[in-house]
Amino acid sequence: MASAATPAIKGSFISLGTAIPIAPTTHFDKVQELCVYEINERDRNSPAYLRLSQKPVNALGDLVPFSNKRLGITAGLCVLIQHLPEKNADRYEAVYSFYFGDYGHISVQGAYLTHEDTFLTVTGGTGIFDGAHGQVKLQQLIFPFKLFYTFYLKGIPDLPAELQGQHMPPSVDVEPSPAAKAMEPHAVIKNCTN
Repeated sequence: MASAATPAIKGSFISLGTAIPIAPTTHFDKVQELCVYEINERDRNSPAYLRLSQKPVNALGDLVPFSNKRLGITAGLCVLIQHLPEKNADRYEAVYSFYFGDYGHISVQGAYLTHEDTFLTVTGGTGIFDGAHGQVKLQQLIFPFKLFYTFYLKGIPDLPAELQGQHMPPSVDVEPSPAAKAMEPHAVIKNCTN
């Protein structure tokens, strides 16, 4: 039983002893998968490796800004955290976004390992991805030129059919179609930036 000192509260917010009803929120708890290739067609001077450490081998603090294509654009920054010479690999802390034309964008952050699959956190998005959270699995196919991502998204309405189609499974042999390379409207998402 609640007293004047300890009021019972259900679906309210207390402010100076007054209960204020909280508006109901819409939750999208269903996990939706979205699969995306990132392919560096070597036409954007990306990635750029900035050796801030000034060492001849990859070292703590080196930066790797990048911008690549397919499906839309990926762009961001990786900071080298650890060079792993025994594995011929690196560990980065990465912050980047996936731009999907008129659909909006998804931002991700987290560890990026160049020698094994990695999971990054989905930190948000815009457009149809507003409110997105979850994780994305990064599969390194050909470092750093071909990557495959599987997003596990929550917090958003159902994805449009165009983004739910059957994807090509992860493969080093996958290439964009000539129509996609030519940015023909039927082969890219609406207002995909190049």
